[in-house]
Amino acid sequence: MGGAPFATGESAVAVPVSAAEPLVSSYRARLDSSAAYGIPAHVTVLYPFLPAPLLTSAVLDQVRGELGCVPPLEVAFQRLGRLGRVLYLAPEPAEPFEQLTARFARRWPEAPPYGGVHEKVIAHLTVAGSGSDGLLESIAGELATRLPLRTTLDEAALYLLAAGAGRCAGASA
Repeated sequence: MGGAPFATGESAVAVPVSAAEPLVSSYRARLDSSAAYGIPAHVTVLYPFLPAPLLTSAVLDQVRGELGCVPPLEVAFQRLGRLGRVLYLAPEPAEPFEQLTARFARRWPEAPPYGGVHEKVIAHLTVAGSGSDGLLESIAGELATRLPLRTTLDEAALYLLAAGAGRCAGASA
């Protein structure tokens, strides 16, 4: 989930990273549109996921099942990266996120990661989804002095983006 506005009724599966909030919340509030929807700092598993009308109780149960078999993950955010105008924190290891994304994409082929526009999906926590090169470089310089961030991630959630607010759609593990 990046800098572009979202459509009402879209959904996303993401791993919240509450430990990153003190580092990134002020930047995300201004420069990451998912923050405006109330989505916390996170590493995206699958966006866009299914539209709201397809989020039946059976689908929510399936999502819970997929997420329920994911063990807690010790992760470090030690470096920053850029994807065009997106400034992000890179999780290490990245492989568990990439594997979870691949598993969800296989299970729901009608919802390819990022709509299928990227050949390779890079696990990341968006700090800023827009901004000039100078602004993004300044933010990166500020954050670099506050890394690494080490934390244990033990949940993932399905978020529904609705009319200016994101909410957990009830499928978390």
